[in-house]
Amino acid sequence: MAFDILNFSPSDAEAFMTELGEPAYRGKQLYEWAQKGVPVKDMTTFSKSLRERIAERGDVFLPQARRKLVSAVDGTVKYLFELRDGQLIESVVMKYEHGSTICISSQAGCRMGCRFCASTLGGLIRNLEPSEMLGQIIAAQNDLGIRISNVVMMGIGEPLDNYDNTLRFIMLANEKDGLNIGQRHISVSTCGLADRIRRLADENLQITLSISLHSADNEARKKIMPITNRYSVDELLAACRDYFKKTGRRISFEYTLIGGENDSEAHAQALASKLHDYFGKNMPFHVNLIPLNEVKERGFHRGSRESVDAFKKLLGRLGVNATVRRRLGPDINASCGQLRLNETVN
Repeated sequence: MAFDILNFSPSDAEAFMTELGEPAYRGKQLYEWAQKGVPVKDMTTFSKSLRERIAERGDVFLPQARRKLVSAVDGTVKYLFELRDGQLIESVVMKYEHGSTICISSQAGCRMGCRFCASTLGGLIRNLEPSEMLGQIIAAQNDLGIRISNVVMMGIGEPLDNYDNTLRFIMLANEKDGLNIGQRHISVSTCGLADRIRRLADENLQITLSISLHSADNEARKKIMPITNRYSVDELLAACRDYFKKTGRRISFEYTLIGGENDSEAHAQALASKLHDYFGKNMPFHVNLIPLNEVKERGFHRGSRESVDAFKKLLGRLGVNATVRRRLGPDINASCGQLRLNETVN
């Protein structure tokens, strides 16, 4: 199978063209074309014979939009992308005052099994290549005619379960001659692979790490997040503490509020207590409260607006900085936990 040229760094592209007997500057041209999502047959700075020689070995394989939904509420755009082997993933573009952000998928499916999430319903099919993650950004930019300046790896899949490809994607997205997305504008979300968090701490990256916590009580978390059977809450928070000590980068904790499951006063007190135990008063962290975005197959429900407000206010009184995440794309199921692999459910 032909390789995807979007997996190339600038130096890879130069080496490839040199191997074909072409001057190094041709590699820069190849790289620039690929970063625009242009297939080899349309790279008009190359002769037809050179394009044919390149295409014999590789090409640019952008994800193809099988479906595009635009929220009438806030303009959020959700894509169902088809990859070149026919697998389906979803990506979401959100528009803010400070620029456009894309939520990308890192795997086709997911094996983490979080009980409230649509992305895990069919299990893991395969990991995405770095080019397929990059391709989601380029395809969306081309379709919308905008520059995307921020990336959150919070779509389908667990990024740290696809560790090497996620790391390669971050480096490629950060290339100054490519998309030039600063590492500080890239967020990586994990459900809590403590060993990978420790490994990530040694990579010397400037990304934002987001932890899908959702409960500070070990037994309660096991019921909604099976990964807790492998890494306890204490193991996870210890890894997060050590990550901050090595990187100096503030950690964001995601907490989905599920009615009757983890949204009581006692749950808020347990969360504040556990975070203070591991982070004290000197380490910066932030809690993103996410009222549950319901998934029909899961049977969980969001609590009342009053219960969400009460949870946030109690955390504040207990010294925990928390905000309630604004729900984007509610009419197109584009919110956290709602992305899935099929075409039948919007």
